[in-house]
Amino acid sequence: MSRGASGSWVVTSVVAGESVRSFVPADLPPAPPLRIGADLRDTLDGALLALGRLDSVATRLPETRQFLYTYVRREAVLSSQIEGTQSTLSDLLLYEAKGAPGAPLDDVREVSRYVKALDHGLLRLREGLPLCNRLLREVHGVLLTDGRGADLAPGSFRRTQNWIGGTRPGRAQFVPPPPERVESLMATLERFLHDDPERTPPLIKAALAHVQFETIHPFLDGNGRLGRLLITLLLCAEGVLGEPMLYLSLYLKENRDEYYDLLTRVRLHGEWETWLEFFANGVAATATQVVATTRRLTALLESDERRIHEFGTTAGSTLRVHRALAARPILTIPGISAATGLTRPTVTSALKRLAALEIPIVREITGRRRGRTYAYDAYLEVLETGLA
Repeated sequence: MSRGASGSWVVTSVVAGESVRSFVPADLPPAPPLRIGADLRDTLDGALLALGRLDSVATRLPETRQFLYTYVRREAVLSSQIEGTQSTLSDLLLYEAKGAPGAPLDDVREVSRYVKALDHGLLRLREGLPLCNRLLREVHGVLLTDGRGADLAPGSFRRTQNWIGGTRPGRAQFVPPPPERVESLMATLERFLHDDPERTPPLIKAALAHVQFETIHPFLDGNGRLGRLLITLLLCAEGVLGEPMLYLSLYLKENRDEYYDLLTRVRLHGEWETWLEFFANGVAATATQVVATTRRLTALLESDERRIHEFGTTAGSTLRVHRALAARPILTIPGISAATGLTRPTVTSALKRLAALEIPIVREITGRRRGRTYAYDAYLEVLETGLA
């Protein structure tokens, strides 16, 4: 359905007298109201069913936090790759294990800040702070604490004009609202998140709010990453997800051209229903993929544990080392010792046993005699599917 532009154009004079048209989105929900036909309703229902299966799997995991640790970092890598970083999941885990990653250090630090930003947002929700502009500014402040973007007003809405694509606003692919409109637009978006002027189902709310946030582009930097985080934070805040296990970055990365095209079609022609179908398909596909990945990881852990039980009297300590590596698939001997409470000689012996198997469970990745670091390769291989 095409309902005309979902906002208005404002002509401003920005650089050297150059005339620039910036886009100011209309308030949510869309007007006229969304037309949810039978096909779109079926798609939305399918996404909700997939989310339900995902949440059910999350509640049955023996070590939910163990899985979340790596899933969050996987998302951080994917979301940052969309913005141009070169860091891999192994780079990030190696960095966190105090090793030397293969990617540029600034890229890895940027991914690490994404993890901290998400953790901060989830913590504030658990503390009772609603999903609001204060929370978004706090998360943004963590995201741009240092490094690239640290000089671009972390934690504050922008006070200057930004643009997307092109070397200047007059030649840009898209120019968000002028800075003097940002505060009021974000205040209106916050009210929508709190079901004002009317209640909106959480999945539809997440879809609409993501587009609105990306259109307002309220910060000078980090809007893409924060806009993707907003989806997960909203679904958690609304109780749709008990654990933050759904992230759309891989889906958006794999369908980047269609994603950007749909954002434009919503803005220019009000094609919200087309966007909703794309979004719901992404939620269903992503939730289904996460369930499948979780089952693969669970099967791998159970298979490896059965092999370790054959060690006899040394199986107990070796299992503890194995579980530490399942929680953090790249670790040093001191790191494993701290995580398990085992002495370093005991950890070293267990790692030798795991590495000496016909199909090794761990691999030493530094080649050094001191300061060795070990990787749980098979576990990482499952997690790194889709990461480039």
